[in-house]
Amino acid sequence: MGELTEPLEQPLDPRPRVVIVGGGFAGIHAANGLAHLPVDVTVVDRRNHHTFQPLLYQVALAVLSPADIAQPIRTILRKHRNTQVLMDEVVGIDVSTRQIALGSGAQLPFDYLVLATGATHSYFGRDDWAPFAPGLKTIEDALEIRRRVLLAFELAERQMVEHGWHPPLNFVVIGGGPTGVELAGAISDIAQLYMRHDFRHIDPSKSRVLLLEGSPRILAAYPPDLSAKAEAALARLGVEVHTQTHVTGLGPGWVEAAGKRMDAVVTLWAAGVQASPLGKLLGATPAVKLDRRGCVFVDAFLNPPGLPEVFVLGDLARLEQDGCTVPGVAQPAMQMGDHIAKILAADLAGAPRPPFRYFDKGDMATIGRMDAVARLEWPFKAHMSGFPAWAAWLTVHIFFLIGFRNRIWVFFAWIWTYFTFTRGARLITGDQRLPGWQDQLAAGQAQSPDPPQSSDLSS
Repeated sequence: MGELTEPLEQPLDPRPRVVIVGGGFAGIHAANGLAHLPVDVTVVDRRNHHTFQPLLYQVALAVLSPADIAQPIRTILRKHRNTQVLMDEVVGIDVSTRQIALGSGAQLPFDYLVLATGATHSYFGRDDWAPFAPGLKTIEDALEIRRRVLLAFELAERQMVEHGWHPPLNFVVIGGGPTGVELAGAISDIAQLYMRHDFRHIDPSKSRVLLLEGSPRILAAYPPDLSAKAEAALARLGVEVHTQTHVTGLGPGWVEAAGKRMDAVVTLWAAGVQASPLGKLLGATPAVKLDRRGCVFVDAFLNPPGLPEVFVLGDLARLEQDGCTVPGVAQPAMQMGDHIAKILAADLAGAPRPPFRYFDKGDMATIGRMDAVARLEWPFKAHMSGFPAWAAWLTVHIFFLIGFRNRIWVFFAWIWTYFTFTRGARLITGDQRLPGWQDQLAAGQAQSPDPPQSSDLSS
């Protein structure tokens, strides 16, 4: 941590100072809820934009552009006269003096602190795998995945023209949760439907997409019937689902699982998450407890023990309700953010704080083109799959997108994509190399004149 300077200037108004760290779902909803209370709000985020994370995979697979699912935080909050936005990073928290340290070297005092910095990827102690298998949490992650997937087809086409063969186009997705299922289905879609007429020397539809999951079924948090329907839908798309398959090794251009090693032109990671490092900063306070993912244990008022002025929301919070852990997804994060205004309003009125209670409305996951599974708890209880679930998914995601322009543009982008079988964001930027591609070329040349073969997990 750098040397701290004088605290940032604060208004002379004695109103409570609320600092919100994080501009995700929880942070934005908290700021919106506090807009009409007599408090001064400062939102701190190391990025200048809010990202609609449920649609990140559509940026990664070239359906949408980054601007379609992101909005500047300043723009979202510009009408809130009691709110200011700082683009900075929190590097220290002192709850005894009620100050946070910023990466710029400044100190920011608070009366209430709201921590909502979300989660990042977890490689279960194998961080050396990260360069070879990117995860999907940010716009930067989505663009890197898009680059790798599109580049794989381009390099295969060039190799085919120059040498008459190319390494196997195997795309491996590790992790069978909603993100992994959505990525696997979208890769299959782009290979079999949207690129089938774009290349002259390769057949993208012959690509293999493998989804590896360590537990007995994909979408383990969903009811078993929806997991089974999701697996059947992936099978119709040509995705090879391997459950109870643990990855034991991973490197440039290869994956080792179930005791076998196979080529992988692109490997994507969707197997685990861990809380943002901010939890560890707060965890230095004696009374604060963290779980194994780095999430902060909070009570029914979203406070760590003994810290009524500190709130932890979203993926960073570990909250037990009815014997179960509230999931770290967008829906509870938004509800927690909304609840902060109710708690602070009670404090200002000298009334008892209302406890938070998560209202589960259900879960949804898309599986390729016009297919999805959904568990609905509101406005009625139902398990849905196929087109009806996809239509419900589309409606919900359009509704929760921030910004009228984004809603209209994303809706028409989906209509255009699904009726014309074209994708408008297929741009490759940055490095034109893939991890392990040269190694696969060298291995294939050594086997010449026969094209290289890839080991099969199912054999």
